[in-house]
Amino acid sequence: MSVAAKLGKKAVRLLNGIVNTTVLLVIMLLLIFACYAIWDTGQVHGAAEAAHYEKFKPTVENAGVSFEELRTINSDVFAWLTVYGTNIDYPVVQGRDNMRYVNTNAMGEYSLSGAIFLDYQNSKDFSDFNNILYGHHMEKKTMFGEIGLFAEKAYFDARRYGSLYFDGEEHGLEFFGFVHTDAYDSSVFRANLKDPDAKQAYLDMLYQKALHTRGDIPVTVDDRIVLLSTCSEVSTNGRDLLLAIITDGTFKDPFFGIEQTPDRVSLISSIDHLPGLFVQAPLGAKIIIAALPFLLIILMLVMVNAFRKKRRSTSRHKQNGRYRRSYR
Repeated sequence: MSVAAKLGKKAVRLLNGIVNTTVLLVIMLLLIFACYAIWDTGQVHGAAEAAHYEKFKPTVENAGVSFEELRTINSDVFAWLTVYGTNIDYPVVQGRDNMRYVNTNAMGEYSLSGAIFLDYQNSKDFSDFNNILYGHHMEKKTMFGEIGLFAEKAYFDARRYGSLYFDGEEHGLEFFGFVHTDAYDSSVFRANLKDPDAKQAYLDMLYQKALHTRGDIPVTVDDRIVLLSTCSEVSTNGRDLLLAIITDGTFKDPFFGIEQTPDRVSLISSIDHLPGLFVQAPLGAKIIIAALPFLLIILMLVMVNAFRKKRRSTSRHKQNGRYRRSYR
């Protein structure tokens, strides 16, 4: 064998070793980054849990003292929202614009989970006809992550009441409808309507768009309504809105003291939600899913390369055996 051929073989072996080492390093880095992303996602969701704010919740026992403590931390806090039968139990803030609390929590700290906030065009005393509350749609039933579940008729029917604390008093919430729309639907996202005709047209429009409504809850232009708005997982730029009427009287929490069990979701509904599952998946899961085809291709190439090397090695052994028998 010539010197050039020997050098060529050595170069090929060196290149194979470099490729195999690089592949292993890439796989290890992807797994390390995926693990970090999963941990980081867990941290974000942990910080968004309602239990994080539970000690500040205004109750009859503490007469709102704890709530006032939270207000000393962040003066933009002014209300508290609870939706019975869910984990939605959070302080409400209002900023100078609707971007202030997208990535800032109720403590005034930077957080990807943001906060539940009132549209900056609305009055803090909820004296407007239509008031819009925004919150992130997050998994693990944090923030407004459960609003989309109201698309299920059984879930909507089972959860009728909530409460809204503001101006030192607790008020009732009675949910009368659920709407799925687009983020750019200007007919819905119009806060603080004043004209009676505009109010009626707005109310009629909500009923027309509603996926579910309660016919036994009369709603008029003289009432005050609240729209709980969040991103939807079922469509691009989709928005889910839970509609409620504010009442002076309060409602007893029918879920108090009852351990909740996971709601059954129909197979058809689950299939309908599949397109949005990747969007809502943790970042680590997204990375693994996206990298999986490339990892499989690389694995196949490594296996093919190993198979070829094994065949060449076997062939050399056979040739050496023939040479030894011939020499004898």
